[in-house]
Amino acid sequence: MTVARELAAFLAETKYADLPAQAVDHAAIVIASTLASAACGKSIESAKIIGDLARERGGKPEASVWFDSGPKLPAIYAARANALMSDAAASDDSDLRNIVHKGTPLTATALALAERTGASGKDVLAAIVLGYEAAGRIGESITPGYLRQGFHGCLVAIFAATGAAARLLRLDAEKTAHAIALAATSMGGLHAAANTSVSREYHAGQATQSGIDAALAAARGYTGELSILEAPHGFCAVYGGTDGASITRDMGKDWDIVTDMAVKLVPGGHPHHASAEAAANASREANVAPEKIAAIVLSRPAMTALSGPRHPKDLIDMAHSPAYFVAAAVADRAFGWAHAGAEKIADPVIHDLIDKVRVGPPPTENVAAYRQGATVTIETTDGRRITNTVFVPKGAGCRGIDWADIDAKYRTLAPNALDARQVEASLEVIHGFRDVKNVSALIELLR
Repeated sequence: MTVARELAAFLAETKYADLPAQAVDHAAIVIASTLASAACGKSIESAKIIGDLARERGGKPEASVWFDSGPKLPAIYAARANALMSDAAASDDSDLRNIVHKGTPLTATALALAERTGASGKDVLAAIVLGYEAAGRIGESITPGYLRQGFHGCLVAIFAATGAAARLLRLDAEKTAHAIALAATSMGGLHAAANTSVSREYHAGQATQSGIDAALAAARGYTGELSILEAPHGFCAVYGGTDGASITRDMGKDWDIVTDMAVKLVPGGHPHHASAEAAANASREANVAPEKIAAIVLSRPAMTALSGPRHPKDLIDMAHSPAYFVAAAVADRAFGWAHAGAEKIADPVIHDLIDKVRVGPPPTENVAAYRQGATVTIETTDGRRITNTVFVPKGAGCRGIDWADIDAKYRTLAPNALDARQVEASLEVIHGFRDVKNVSALIELLR
């Protein structure tokens, strides 16, 4: 039996009742997080362009572009536009192992195909949990190899869309295996294109569209090379230098959406969230004015230099600027959604502190405990050193996710696209998504 067949059997045959309650709850959290981020991304130019292209193409009315009152579109086009819209705002979710935004293609795919098929809330939640599992297992099998080679996480995200699409199209194990095989040879993307340009969200849209396309083709009987994951010169060998054997090990023992998912409770790139949290903690303890700070030292495993633009000018810049995260958190003794806005990005106090940020030696103790974690030390002009460490960022599943934090995120970002009634009504539906008989109960509140 090939890896694709074994994985596909698990994806196709696992029932909703087999899923732990926490995994299902996290799937609902992913929906709320993705929609909140999409509301924030709705007005970003890249989202407008892809949305316009989807509407120009038109076609069979199957699914809705979120926050749009126009005609429905083919599910594959609506899903692409919605995924790109959410990813554009850099406020969605991440996998702690490889910073792949799986929740975005999962939610976009699942809601679009649920509209097409008339699926229930339970169907959607199961598709999200299992799609996350497929992408997480395949991603872990090639990490860190594909990252070292400069490939982008969209290579992994496509399997999230494929897994969710296969579930909602009710593909059997054989056709699901072929969908996985087709997905494995469908996607490309370079990390260099994604840090400081709109290529990042373009990747998200492409992964979503290509994942759905693979499932639709397999549903019609299109077949792929079923040994593609483990074969010499196959997916795992090319991108990770592995044989893919780990992909199907201990399936069902635990769930990636619980152990490895992290929802963004502040804006920007997830690797920098723990840095901001540690910086804010240290700043509150130091209780010192910005001008009395001599240096801010950031330390993370394997970090030797500051990445991204040191002095950001816009949302994309700040999302990839660890110096900004740390300096802003020290200046304001907190870091939140306001720090993605133009006023904070231009704040001269923050920019003065950015010039004081430097990278310290990587930690040597408890290194394994750092899951996108960081240590920040504030050095004051009177010689004090105040240090704080955050091993796992707030919003990580393994740390526990509080619905109150998700509600706060939704109520902060969703008003960018919805009125007050829609915000509260849609949030109520998401909370009770297990009991939704047809996904239109949510979709109509987003139109």
